Amino acid sequence: MNLNTVNGQTLEVSEVAFGREFNEALIHQVVLSFLSNGKQGTKAQKTRADVRGGGKKPWKQKGSGRARAGTRSSPIWRSGGVTFAAKPHVSEQKVNRKMYRAAMASILSELVRQERLVVVDSISIEEPKTKQFKAWLAANSLEGKVFVVQEEITENVYLGARNLVNVALSDVLALDPVTLVNADKVVVEVAALRKIEEMFS
Repeated sequence: MNLNTVNGQTLEVSEVAFGREFNEALIHQVVLSFLSNGKQGTKAQKTRADVRGGGKKPWKQKGSGRARAGTRSSPIWRSGGVTFAAKPHVSEQKVNRKMYRAAMASILSELVRQERLVVVDSISIEEPKTKQFKAWLAANSLEGKVFVVQEEITENVYLGARNLVNVALSDVLALDPVTLVNADKVVVEVAALRKIEEMFS
């Protein structure tokens, strides 16, 4: 199959990487796995058993006129434990390499079908300035959430784009399914495209 660059050049690319059928279930599984594996899993709170104190009964069961109480660590007391306390846990979801590659190829293919994949020869920014990078985006009619993929991120592009909230940068090896799915436009340099084709074919 063929892809056209912004400059009108026609590139022949692998149909396995850029012409695959859309597999929503597989993409969903891979995206969930990516998000789950990104969690730190160290959130922790104290239950009534973990908080300090609470050993002695605060007052006798009957006769005081107050509500009965067995421990100061009860969740309904101030400085008591948390009722359903969070505990550290690993939420890792494994996806094998074949499934991951198939999902990434499916995402890339859908980007091509929806004309959200923009191929450029190279991103030429003379100086590391946000103004210049914004001008480059405007010149190529790139609006909304823009995901820029280079074979290796150049210093001028990194420094020019880092203050822009709607622009994300990545090299080929750090591609992730979530950013690809969320982007309105994915800008890929030709050198990066060839590397992606090699990875997911």
